[in-house]
Amino acid sequence: MTQNQPTELLWEKIQTEAKGISRSEPSLQAYMQNAILNHRSLLSALSFLLANKLQCKSVTESVLRDIFSLAFSSNIEIEKTISDDIQALIERDSACHSFLSAFTHYKGFHALQAWRAAHWLWHQNRKSLAFMLQNRISVVFGVDIHPAAKIGKGVMFDHATGIVVGETAVIEDCVSILQGVTLGGTGKEGGDRHPKVRSGVLIGPGATILGNIEIGEGSKIIAASVVLKDIPPHSIASGVPAEVIDVMKTDSPAEKMDQSLSG
Repeated sequence: MTQNQPTELLWEKIQTEAKGISRSEPSLQAYMQNAILNHRSLLSALSFLLANKLQCKSVTESVLRDIFSLAFSSNIEIEKTISDDIQALIERDSACHSFLSAFTHYKGFHALQAWRAAHWLWHQNRKSLAFMLQNRISVVFGVDIHPAAKIGKGVMFDHATGIVVGETAVIEDCVSILQGVTLGGTGKEGGDRHPKVRSGVLIGPGATILGNIEIGEGSKIIAASVVLKDIPPHSIASGVPAEVIDVMKTDSPAEKMDQSLSG
């Protein structure tokens, strides 16, 4: 993985890009001012941005902004985690050409950061509020992640629409997941029942992974596959039901973003 930008430098770049957009596109000047330039920090701007997107008549922007501000300020690792998620977009998405664009326009990034606040609320035993936030994320961004799931840093949700992540699912660091992916259970059983996705994994669009199974480190799941059993590390799995069809020749397919059948 490329050396990540220090959080302070990343925020400076986002502000510099926002100033440039304000000069070149006057119709976006107020938006850039409100979303970026009025804020002293990455976390302040993110709290504003998420609250603005997720507000509704029943839950106002000011209430949501307070929730995000509290959640982010209570986690000493959150700035580094958010920075890593932005860096993942820049490095892996060929359509993402600026830090500003990643921060302001990519709903997979927004859904993931809003989930991080819901996850914090869950572990503060504020579960009703966490579920409310989960619902708003699902309605607005089309991404449904249970607040109790576990997700690492340097994670990219590409396009993101239709991603579903169950309660006991685990997504480790440096994972790339495309649209329409389900990490679900196999029925109504309780307990530990959802997939464990290890670091470096790439999951292609429309893939369905069901049950308390493990997707081994550095593996690739081909688009539209249905995975019902463990996939060994550094493997390529494809089909319905999915089978291992090859071995990966690179350590981290999540960073390469090569969705072909080869390794």
